[in-house]
Amino acid sequence: MNLTERIEAFSRLGNRIESLDPNKKETICNNAIVENPWFTKENISLALNGIAKFLNNEALTHWTLSYSFNTKDPKKDPKNVGVAMAGNIPLVGFHDLLCILISGNRLHAKLSHQDTYLMNWVRETLIAIEPRFENNILFRDRLNNVDAVIATGSDNTARYFEYYFRKIPHIIRKNRSSCAVILGEESTAELEQLAIDIFSYFGLGCRNVSKLYVPEHYNFSALIAAFEPFAGIGNHHKYMNNYDYQKSILIVNTIPFLDSGFSLVRENELLVSPLSVLFYEYYVDQKDLQEKIKLNEPRLQCISSAKGWYSQSVAFGKTQFPELHEYADGINTLSFLEKI
Repeated sequence: MNLTERIEAFSRLGNRIESLDPNKKETICNNAIVENPWFTKENISLALNGIAKFLNNEALTHWTLSYSFNTKDPKKDPKNVGVAMAGNIPLVGFHDLLCILISGNRLHAKLSHQDTYLMNWVRETLIAIEPRFENNILFRDRLNNVDAVIATGSDNTARYFEYYFRKIPHIIRKNRSSCAVILGEESTAELEQLAIDIFSYFGLGCRNVSKLYVPEHYNFSALIAAFEPFAGIGNHHKYMNNYDYQKSILIVNTIPFLDSGFSLVRENELLVSPLSVLFYEYYVDQKDLQEKIKLNEPRLQCISSAKGWYSQSVAFGKTQFPELHEYADGINTLSFLEKI
């Protein structure tokens, strides 16, 4: 397969996702939920829509235009690239799968036990579209005898990955989270978009906002009201178990907090908040804000702000819809694959 044929196959996958029969989609969602109760129909649909958005000929062609595999001999033996995939949100490993296959290499993936059904559905659908992918999408229990590795995990597992794969080219991703910057002049509609960044996937993704930077004396009432469209997550028992637990800790320790009825907002300088909790930190002026964000820069996946006004941020409501070139941890996966 040459690059044009691979792009065509993924474009057809995007079309297949967009035109899924409602009954078929219902079955896919139900099977995935049995495997992982955090994968609700809404969250699976959100993930599928985000993927379909960039699976088109124009976007894929533009993305791959400047790389050497654009002109490589398609008969050249592909490299075996291992991927230890995460499973915190639906199909979180899809972008790595896309990068490896679109670059003409062979994927050896160790799937997360939390996300096997959806990844297998993607594999089967791709092979049905382009049978030549069958020998290039391999799901394995161990990542032995590979030429390079991409691994995603916690800070602790990252140390293990760094040691275990030290002799081959690798990308090792660690814990990341995202933050948002508030000016205090945001409209209700903008704050409702921010709520999407906070509550999509229950806040389990690295692109979910877990920390707010707010101006001194900020009034939180409009923000709390903007959370209301997501009140339905209070019906999810696993999420609410976290909410009840975190609330009890705050009460016992007499720590001040705001309560929306399904989420807790409290002041804290840390970047990563517990599930169901949103941290905030005051800033005095723009200089103070920049200094505070810089301290967390190594652990930031992305920053959001109203209309993307803050430097290198995305607009509220857009954190869960990265473009093809917006790589996890800011490491260009295609450039990495080009060099192995």
